[in-house]
Parts: sequence; C-alpha cells; structure tokens
Amino acid sequence: MNTAFNPSTTSQFPADLGASKPTPVPHAEKRSELRASDSVLVELLRTNGQTGVGELASALRVTATAVRQRLERLMREGIVMREVVITSADGGSSGARRRGRPAHVYGLTEKGVRTGGDNFRDLAVVLWSEIRRVESPEVRRGLLSRIGSAMAGLYEEQVAGGTLHERLERVAGVFRDRQITCAVEYTSKPDGGQLAVLTNHVCPYPEIAEQDRGICAAERLMLQDLLHTSVSLASCRLDGFDCCRFAVDVGSEAAGDTGEA
Repeated sequence: MNTAFNPSTTSQFPADLGASKPTPVPHAEKRSELRASDSVLVELLRTNGQTGVGELASALRVTATAVRQRLERLMREGIVMREVVITSADGGSSGARRRGRPAHVYGLTEKGVRTGGDNFRDLAVVLWSEIRRVESPEVRRGLLSRIGSAMAGLYEEQVAGGTLHERLERVAGVFRDRQITCAVEYTSKPDGGQLAVLTNHVCPYPEIAEQDRGICAAERLMLQDLLHTSVSLASCRLDGFDCCRFAVDVGSEAAGDTGEA
C-alpha cells in the first residue's frame, strides 16, 4: 500500500557544500528512437557510406518505394542526408555538372553518425558504484553537488528566464521530452502561500536509484540550479510512494522575477 503524501515531509539528504560549479555542458539533444527497420538501414549507410536507393533496396530485400519512405523519415529527423550525383556515360559519377543522368545517394549526417552505441546505462551504473565507494562524507557530498550542477548545465538553455512558474513548466517539459511522465501541480499552504509539486511518475535513473538514493539528492540539486530556488524531495518511490515528488515553495515569488540567480 502506498504511503500518503505529505508535502511538508522531506527526505533528508546531505547538504550542499558549495562545490564549485562546473562549466555548463553543451545543450542536450533529444535522442532519436529508431525503429528496428530503420536501424538496419542506418547500419548499412554506416558501413557502406553514400549509397543509392537501388543498392539499399537490394540489401534490405524490400521495394525501392519502401526504402524511400524510410529515407524520407530519417531525413526529417536529421539522421540521413541526400546528395545529387551526375552519372556519366561510362558509369562513373561526379558531383560536378557533366553530361549524364542525375541521381541521389544517401549518407549519414553528423547526428546520424552518433546514432547507435549511445547507451551509457552500464557505464553510469559502474561510475555511480565508484562514487559510493568514496569513504569521506564531505568528498561524497561535494561530488553530488558537482553532479547536480553538471546535470543542470545540460538543460539550462531550455529552462532559463521567465518566472518561477514558467521555469517549473519548462522543467516538466524537459522530462517529458525524455519520455519521463512529469507534471506540475499547485496546492495552497496553511499560511496562505503556494506550493508547487513537480511529480515524476517514472524514475529517470532506476538502476542507480535501486543501489543508492544519492542520485535523488543529485536530481534535487539539479532542480535547484535550474529553478534558482530551494527544492525538497517530498516523496520517493523507494519509500513506498507511488511516484517521486519534488516540492517548491512559490508563495514568495515576486511578480517581476526574471529567473536571475
């Protein structure tokens, strides 16, 4: 049975030690989820380089029309690019304008080259296991603070600016973009103030959280950096709740808040 949620109850995590904030990480790019059939096509382009529709259709044993449909979809996603080549009378090809018949060849964009081989889950679990081995509580808290700041750096361009309410909605949008069901709800406090509750219905780091709830502290610190205000973990799935909730006191926000630290 799930424990009742009380916004005033917060899990206790190590306090920040003021570790220096690292250089912001470049703007995060949403990963493209490839269909199984598209993955095979992408691997062919990765192996063979620029290839025509006919060769791809032959290798995949499908019609040219089916290949074109997949290529059009991958071009819209920025994974595949198309180039025009001029086929000469002797069967050679050139990018220059010569007498012959124009044809299209397809290859991977820079984004396409990075597609695949990007599952760092195992590496993340191993690295977090090493963090757990750090014996000094002070050093470990400092690492959590730096990790939280670095995680915030991934998304700060998408969240920065506007009021606290607007930043909360943008943070929820960032989670949803990464297939994590997330919502912001507001509730009144006994003193007349307002409390925002950011609810994650899916844990972003399930394998790590099962080992060490320190990742929850890092996520809380990330949210604090993004929202420029204090954030508390009000409920956690590891404690038997149905989802994880982060509470933010928005009652004192000034109307002219611009999100500056």
